[in-house]
Amino acid sequence: MDTRKLTDVLRATIDPTQRQQAEEQLSQIHKIIGFAPSLLQVVMLSDVDMPVRQAGVIYLKNLVSQHWADREVEPGQPLPFSIHEQDRAMIRDAIVDAVVHAPDLIRVQLAVCVSNIVKHDFPGRWTQIVDKISIYLQNPDAPGWTGALMCLYQLVKNFEYKKPEERGPLNEAMNLLFPMMYQLCVRLLPDQSEQSVLLQKQILKIYFALTQYSLPLDLISREVFSQWMEIVRAVADRPVPEQTNAVDEEDRVDLPWWKCKKWALHILHRMFERYGSPGNVTKEYKEFAEWYLKTFSAGILEVLLKILDQYRRKIYVSPRVIQQTVNYINQGVSHAFSWKFLKPHMFAIVQDVLFPILSYSQADEELWNTDPYEYIRVKFDIFEDFVSPVTAAQTLLHSSCKKRKDMLQKTMHFIMQVLTSPNADPRQKDGALHMVGTLADVLLKTKVYKEQMDDMLCQYVFPEFTSPRGHMRARACWVLHYFSEIKFKEEAVLAEAVRLTTNALLTDQDLPVKVEAAIALQMLLNAQEKAQKYVEPQIRQITLELLTIIRETENDDLTSVMQKIVCTYTEQLMPIAVEMCQHLAATFSQVLETDEGSDEKAITAMGLLNTIETLLTVMEDQPEIMAQLQPTVLQVVGHIFSQSVMEFYEEALSLVYDLTSKNISPDMWKVLELMYQVFQKDGFDYFTDMMPALHNYVTVDTPVFLLYENYVLAMFNMCKAVLTGDAGEDPECHAAKLLEVIILQCKGRIDQCIPSFVELVLQRLTREVKTSELRTMCLQVVIAALYYNPQLLFGTLEKLQLAVSPTESITSHFIKQWIHDTDCFLGLHDRKLCVLGLCTLVNSVVRPVAVNECAAQIIPSLILLFDGLKRAYIAKAQEGEEEEEEEDESDIDQVLASDEDEIDETNQEYLEKLQRNKTKGSAGSPFNVTSYIQDEDTDDDSDDDYEANEETALESYTTPLDEENCNVDEYVVFKEVLQNIQANDPTWYQVLTANLTTEQQKALQEVMVLADQRKAAAESKRIEQSGGYVFNQQTVPTSFNFGGTPLGR
Repeated sequence: MDTRKLTDVLRATIDPTQRQQAEEQLSQIHKIIGFAPSLLQVVMLSDVDMPVRQAGVIYLKNLVSQHWADREVEPGQPLPFSIHEQDRAMIRDAIVDAVVHAPDLIRVQLAVCVSNIVKHDFPGRWTQIVDKISIYLQNPDAPGWTGALMCLYQLVKNFEYKKPEERGPLNEAMNLLFPMMYQLCVRLLPDQSEQSVLLQKQILKIYFALTQYSLPLDLISREVFSQWMEIVRAVADRPVPEQTNAVDEEDRVDLPWWKCKKWALHILHRMFERYGSPGNVTKEYKEFAEWYLKTFSAGILEVLLKILDQYRRKIYVSPRVIQQTVNYINQGVSHAFSWKFLKPHMFAIVQDVLFPILSYSQADEELWNTDPYEYIRVKFDIFEDFVSPVTAAQTLLHSSCKKRKDMLQKTMHFIMQVLTSPNADPRQKDGALHMVGTLADVLLKTKVYKEQMDDMLCQYVFPEFTSPRGHMRARACWVLHYFSEIKFKEEAVLAEAVRLTTNALLTDQDLPVKVEAAIALQMLLNAQEKAQKYVEPQIRQITLELLTIIRETENDDLTSVMQKIVCTYTEQLMPIAVEMCQHLAATFSQVLETDEGSDEKAITAMGLLNTIETLLTVMEDQPEIMAQLQPTVLQVVGHIFSQSVMEFYEEALSLVYDLTSKNISPDMWKVLELMYQVFQKDGFDYFTDMMPALHNYVTVDTPVFLLYENYVLAMFNMCKAVLTGDAGEDPECHAAKLLEVIILQCKGRIDQCIPSFVELVLQRLTREVKTSELRTMCLQVVIAALYYNPQLLFGTLEKLQLAVSPTESITSHFIKQWIHDTDCFLGLHDRKLCVLGLCTLVNSVVRPVAVNECAAQIIPSLILLFDGLKRAYIAKAQEGEEEEEEEDESDIDQVLASDEDEIDETNQEYLEKLQRNKTKGSAGSPFNVTSYIQDEDTDDDSDDDYEANEETALESYTTPLDEENCNVDEYVVFKEVLQNIQANDPTWYQVLTANLTTEQQKALQEVMVLADQRKAAAESKRIEQSGGYVFNQQTVPTSFNFGGTPLGR
């Protein structure tokens, strides 16, 4: 392909007048063989203008990202385009050289291409990347190193998060490249020029990516590890060139020297935390950790203490370097061996390093004054916590005072000195209060201090609520938030705390103070029952103020404050519920409109939706209010569905559930149609989230549901799409459950649907089923159909054309599978239906042949089910009685002796369990609750782990059989069916019971006794409810017809 022509087309793409035409031209020619290599050629032509080369490299990057790998051909679809193998081979041959020789702007984009090619072609089609990199790394010619290291970084990044057993190809490559990388780094270390330090940084990034998640001990021997630690230590220790101090402080962070140090410390902390911390590592690193701690503690801590000393002497240290240094020391506090080195310096670190970090800074003040919204965003940004020196300082302060003797006492003495000093700078006071709040939970559990906390609040915190400085008022609120669990000796102190906080929320002029006050108020309401009455008189103003602040700041933490208030003061807020809902909905629209795809915006929007949901939940027993809230909530739901804002589908579907829980308005029936459209358009993956609302539509207003056959049809079509698509077994279980619910809910009214329902689930059973949950759930649909009308079911089964087995009928296959699987039915509902189904089967007038063949197993299966039911009923009753035990608030002596280590056994077990699970693979099943059971051929877990009271995950989707006042009792039904057979068909009774063992006969007797007891209990409950009159009519006929007339009507 002519590179000159291609250059002209690319040039035209950056000219607004020719862009459209040029892009069309590119889309016509990009599939031609030879296009991709020619594009790479153009990108590498040094005589072409830079913007044109950039346009070319971006087109190439997108082409490689989207069309490198061969795609599967969908049946009936045209062959999807992918770059021809001939072109791919040419690009693989040339791309490493291209990365090496390209200018930086181009190199960055080419690196993305390398990453994609590695992902698909390494090691299979592209082992030569390793040879290419090794040639450049060994070459004494420095200009080749940057590109070669960049390619190596992409290679390692592709394996960064893979399990050790999947990293074979990388380790093989690194056997060759790792020593070269080390040699190069040793060679570069003495040279402090910018170019050299950038290369060193790249090498450290490669080392980090290689070792972040697993340390390949066969590749990195102890000797090699020590060599690398020496390099990393040297980088952390060396001074930064003098000329860097001329750069503005804000820009220094981005200088290569500080970035290089940051990566060195990143490595040190990661190695210690993940592989070098005895008692906190998985077993393959146990010996390594002991060796690490003894070998490296002294040398590394010496360097880190030097860094902290620089900071103490007001010499610049970049924030990430200080953060990682503090993190390393925090890890060291837990180990006696490293504590030995830290102990003499620790108090000085608290006083001269942590205290200044935790004090209100110049930068804080500038931000507070110039952009309070940004100040709030930064202070509450959870992502900031991962990189902030402030969070690291809080953690170290907390662990040293909690774990090491005398540290708390010395620290508190220092804090009190600052707070009582008449000429302390307000910034320092802020730091002291910040330290007190950080230590709140330790102080409240330490006898000496917890008695004095009321006084401390009154003396040092309350006065700051009237400070002229906004940041001190905000800090006072913040401290109250952390001391909210204090046991106040006098209620008056609590009342004052609430008064001050409420006042700050309602009247303060500074937005950050209002935000801190709102959160403090939530914490006080959470922890102090007596606080509620002090807040109540002003609850209306508080709520409206909160709504305004939420809209102004779009702060997510405030939405949880709102949720707390809505739950606590439901009654008081009824008059303004509609206003609140409209406010929240309008703020939600505002957030969506201004959302540039940032995570924070999404979190806030989700918080708003959750708050609306809380409002609906607490108002659900107020039909008039719910009717007024509905139009506003529907606007929100409509917006999400019509604009396909998929990240909020789950929340929108929760709102639909809330609006259909008690009754269903005509507008809400229209929402069902909308949900069906969403499902067909892009909501297929959200079926399980739709399920609670769909269940409401079937069960809350069944007559309307059955009035329009399109409703049933829509449900069936969704279930069919899920059961015939590739949704996965969890959604498939939900689809089968929905079919079962419809059958049981509409007993006797949907004869025409039964054949389609049954065929659908049996068809699913002919394909591979991995979990017993899905198998039993599909069987359950057929059992429900049997219970609905046995003749109709058997008629249906006879007509079905399914490939099960040439020798037996579908009916026979189904019955045998069912009886074989009775031990897989769990929970109350599934077992109850299974019992009722088996009773219907043995009692039906025309019995299928298979019933006679399996006769000897039927009663034993029923006994097994009743045994499970008995356990489940007992567990359910206990669950109702159990009260959570109060947590014992004894003082805890948590301090470690100087020669003691803190061993985190739970974390260790957790890590090892994770490791085991990883290696075991995902043999688990899709449900969180019943994932104990697996198919017969796996023995990972057994049914023994299954607790009787653990409901199955789908049991919450109730049917008429699960209602409290349901008068179909499976025990009674069983007893009467058996007695009926004994009286009217003794031969059949004999066949059913002849082979029972003595134990089984005894169990059968117990079931009979229980049946009488349950019948008597139900009778007395009924008498009680009907005012004590006794009706001498028989509640249950002696013979049962399980056919057309429904039970319990």
